[in-house]
Amino acid sequence: MRSVAIVLALAVTAGCGGEQPPQLFGTLERDRLELVAESQEPIIEIQVTEGQHVVAGQVLARLDPAAFEQRLAQARAGVAQTERRLAELVSGPRREQILAARARLTGAEARQTAARREFERVADLVGRRLLPESDLDKSRAARDTAEADAGAAREELLELERGTRSEVVDQARAALDNSRAQLAEIEVSTDRLVLRAPRDGTIEALPYELGERPPRGAPVVVMLADGRPYARVFVPEPIRAGIAAGTPATVRIDGSDRGWTGEFRYVAAEAAFTPYYALNERDRSRLSYLAEVVLTQDDARNLPTGMPVEVTLGAEVRGP
Repeated sequence: MRSVAIVLALAVTAGCGGEQPPQLFGTLERDRLELVAESQEPIIEIQVTEGQHVVAGQVLARLDPAAFEQRLAQARAGVAQTERRLAELVSGPRREQILAARARLTGAEARQTAARREFERVADLVGRRLLPESDLDKSRAARDTAEADAGAAREELLELERGTRSEVVDQARAALDNSRAQLAEIEVSTDRLVLRAPRDGTIEALPYELGERPPRGAPVVVMLADGRPYARVFVPEPIRAGIAAGTPATVRIDGSDRGWTGEFRYVAAEAAFTPYYALNERDRSRLSYLAEVVLTQDDARNLPTGMPVEVTLGAEVRGP
């Protein structure tokens, strides 16, 4: 086995006959977070200023919730109504309802007995030709009606004694779940009118003023997240194959005499036209690949964003 120390830019230097490792130019960046307006409502409160440091969960701004308050009230009333309906069905009929049904059945059975006896008496009189046939028909109809009323009262009492059907209870539970889901959706939409910092960071921009009504989806607060910054550079095509996530590099920043250690965390899969500052005049017509080199040292957290950087590939590669 033999060890050879080379820079990952050999593909370029060998092709050009140069000895210096390639230098990639760009700027120092941090994760940029945009907190957008979920609804087109006026801004009623801004609690931060540009350049202010904030912590995760801190309230930054509020949008007017007036348009959602009525919807919230309606949704909560709907949930309360369906909850009471379900409780009523689960509890079943009240004892007073069952007693009233039994009383109606007793009365219907008494009328049924009386109608039967009256029909028998009229039938006997008609048979002896003491009453006309029409009286018999009327008595028969009254008897049948009384029997039907008694049957209906009997079934009504049976239904109350057996309680609510399971299918009806299941439907009421489904209606309650639907009402609660609608309420939760409106509550989430209302809560999003309060813009909170998702991470520790610094407020970069406040595009809208107090009282303005930003369109839906427009950024209301723009912030830069804390943490290690990264260099955004462009990788020329000749050395693209030698760079992957985790490839080490050295980052130099204007105004700092030291070299900062870093490693590539991202390299674009598709090429883009080279920006004017990325390559020299001879190579400016070539395509390059956007890449991000994160600084790995802890004290890099304090570096200012937006500074020009120069990234050098200097990793040692060992081979047979």
